[in-house]
Amino acid sequence: MQLWNTLNKEELEEKWRKKGYEWITISFYQYAKIPNPRLFRDHLYQMWSKLDVLGRVYVATEGVNAQISVPKENFESFKNATNSIEFLKDSRLNLAVEGGEVEFPFLKLKIKVRNKILADGLNDETFDVTNKGKHLSAEEFNKLTDDPETILIDFRNHYEWEVGHFEGAITPDVDTFRESLPLIEEDYLRGNEDKNIVMYCTGGIRCEKASAWFKHRGFDKVHQLEGGIIKYANDCSEIGLENKFIGKNFVFDERRGERISDDIIAVCHQCGEPADVHTNCANDACHLLFIQCDSCKTKLENCCSTDCQEIIHLTEEEQRSIRKGKVVSNKIFKKGRSNKLRFK
Repeated sequence: MQLWNTLNKEELEEKWRKKGYEWITISFYQYAKIPNPRLFRDHLYQMWSKLDVLGRVYVATEGVNAQISVPKENFESFKNATNSIEFLKDSRLNLAVEGGEVEFPFLKLKIKVRNKILADGLNDETFDVTNKGKHLSAEEFNKLTDDPETILIDFRNHYEWEVGHFEGAITPDVDTFRESLPLIEEDYLRGNEDKNIVMYCTGGIRCEKASAWFKHRGFDKVHQLEGGIIKYANDCSEIGLENKFIGKNFVFDERRGERISDDIIAVCHQCGEPADVHTNCANDACHLLFIQCDSCKTKLENCCSTDCQEIIHLTEEEQRSIRKGKVVSNKIFKKGRSNKLRFK
């Protein structure tokens, strides 16, 4: 069986449009010891491809981290197939809060072997990664964050919390999870060892590692939101609990955000008007991620600047010449950071 996709974007869109699926978008992770990640990757690809599962998955010796979409009609088969793998049995599946406005959250299945499923910069051999913080239900989270002796910390990056976060949360201005760990300890935790530390992220994976790390660093009252923002929002809706999250939850698929509350707490990075929709710059030599309102989107044709707008009207050969030798990555193009964005 072929273990990779060979179709282009247009062909994939046509393929899935003809299938007519209704998609269920899911995220999950599981820490486990995988002796041969490449072999496991191939097995997972073959198993999920038969069920038309799409998405982005990382596999490492330490476990699996997945953001995927599953056809609704194949969902039970997907769960049964995944549960046939012992360490994935009964993994918590975080279902998307809403479908969003995009037609397809993902277009293909990509399963990559990585050194780690989460780039944290930590040496796991130096501390007990299983000694994690106390998991909090939505109800427990609300109660503990009402306590004035609690420090609530958002463990996501600046472009994530900018469009939505919990009321009263500390939101460190960081680009990566790796960067957040020493900064949060130095700027917010040292001197507060006696207080409750409550952390949250999108689906829980960052807090799994961060809570164990901070316990290792001498903090005892460490807590984490079970299942992250996604599970919290779903639980609040199901049981009629007050939802303390304001704005949108940034997600790592084509939707780029789930509406949790009607509040728009961010602004367009180009004109300063209220907005919270992320755009990837249409210039293939840029692809900067930034917030853009509908007016600027139309005016600048999905571009982050007039410079990029001029480039997208060049011939494809001219555009390729401009891109030649450039590496489009976070090291060069920071998400949401550019001197061309007046209101960032």
